[in-house]
Amino acid sequence: MNLQLPEAIETFFQASNSYDSNLLAKCFAEDAILYDEGLVYHGPTAIKAHIVEANNDLLVKTDVTNAVDKNKETVVTATLSGNFNGSPVALDYYFTMKDQKIATLRIVLAGE
Repeated sequence: MNLQLPEAIETFFQASNSYDSNLLAKCFAEDAILYDEGLVYHGPTAIKAHIVEANNDLLVKTDVTNAVDKNKETVVTATLSGNFNGSPVALDYYFTMKDQKIATLRIVLAGE
C-alpha cells in the first residue's frame, strides 16, 4: 500500500488478504466494535471470527483505492473481489483508533 495509513489499519488489510486470523485479531483494541452487514461484533475474537467466515471461504481479496481522514475517522475505500455474488464491490471502511489499535470499524457500500 502506498497510502499513509496507521499501522494497525495497514496490517488489517494485509492480514485480511493473507487470511492471517491471528494477525487480524491483533489489530483491534480489546473493546473494539465492528459494524458489518447490519450486525455488531464486540472484541477481537468475535471480529476475527466474522471476518474469517466472511472472507476465507469466498477467497475475498481487498484492493485499497483511497484513504482520507474525515471527522476523526480514517475512511478507506477498497474494492473487494472473490467468489461471491456482485463481485467486485466497492466498500468504505470507517476506522477510529485508540492506543494505535482499531477501536471501531464500520463497513458500508462505498458512497453510503
